[in-house]
Amino acid sequence: MTKFISTLHIIYAALVLLVLWESIALIIQRPILPTPTRVLATFIRDLPRDLGQHTLISLYRVAASIALAIALATPAGLALGQSATLNRIFAPFIYLLFPIPKVVLVPIVLLFLGVGDFPKIVIITMILFFQILVLVRDAAAAIRPELLLSVRSLGAGRRALFRFVYLPASVPAILTAVRQSIGTAIAVLYIAELFATRYGLGYYIYYQGSTLFDYPRMYAGVIAMSLLGLGLYFGVDILERRMCK
Repeated sequence: MTKFISTLHIIYAALVLLVLWESIALIIQRPILPTPTRVLATFIRDLPRDLGQHTLISLYRVAASIALAIALATPAGLALGQSATLNRIFAPFIYLLFPIPKVVLVPIVLLFLGVGDFPKIVIITMILFFQILVLVRDAAAAIRPELLLSVRSLGAGRRALFRFVYLPASVPAILTAVRQSIGTAIAVLYIAELFATRYGLGYYIYYQGSTLFDYPRMYAGVIAMSLLGLGLYFGVDILERRMCK
């Protein structure tokens, strides 16, 4: 989608939203809605300190989740796309598990895996896993038979087909799935970081807003989490333009 939107348009939209925010804040004039100029000043001041640390921790959790989901879902999706038998066996399970909102599993995962980074990475991985699995499976299954026959006629075995046909064909599906899941992954990250942790943007936002009632810092955390999601989204776009010409 972003390939049709220029950087100038994005900057223009951001400025319009900031002006709208500033106008509403000046009209309401309540502590719960500080002006964007005050929030941005707080963001710039705190980024090299606490806010930066929490942002890096959240970035690590999301990046690790994306890498783990790709590593697990890509070979599984390719296997299902290549084998009609495997797909018939596992499709009913995917059909049942895919629509379940994974956010409801947060308390269960924390009960079984405890505190720390690992359970939070597992939760986000579950969301990305099914998105990537389904799209890669469908991409592998949609490869034209004549293409496979032509490659086999050159002496390619199963390993060569996987490396030179199925895997390259699945890259757009992988990146599309990751892009579609980033918003949900960031939302689940926020919820996961509310439980049993003292680090991460989710904890930072909740602590500043609900415990300290420091609303400028709370909004600064919201901006940091928004920029984290936007950065990942545009990063996937850049990868797609370079890898999927």
